[in-house]
Amino acid sequence: MEFLVEFEFEVPAGTPDAEVEQRQRAESAAAAELAEGGHLVRLWRRSLGGNGTTAIGLYRARSEAELHDLLGTLPLADWLRVTVIPLSAHPNDPATAPR
Repeated sequence: MEFLVEFEFEVPAGTPDAEVEQRQRAESAAAAELAEGGHLVRLWRRSLGGNGTTAIGLYRARSEAELHDLLGTLPLADWLRVTVIPLSAHPNDPATAPR
């Protein structure tokens, strides 16, 4: 199954910069492992009004439960608000349409 996942990141007030930096490095390593395992297919940034950004990822997992388990292990998981949209094939998808 494929899923579109949006992440909104918010660091709790008073968190030391060193902890933020350490978690962000660990998050990068975790994303690389998910990509290597075939779960993280693509990742983008989306600008919001003002200074905000979100991350949007295309993920693959056997089920939504497996995806939630994978996302729950991310080093930034407790600082993220996550929206998951399950995706299904569309009959007019150019990638699967006969030529």
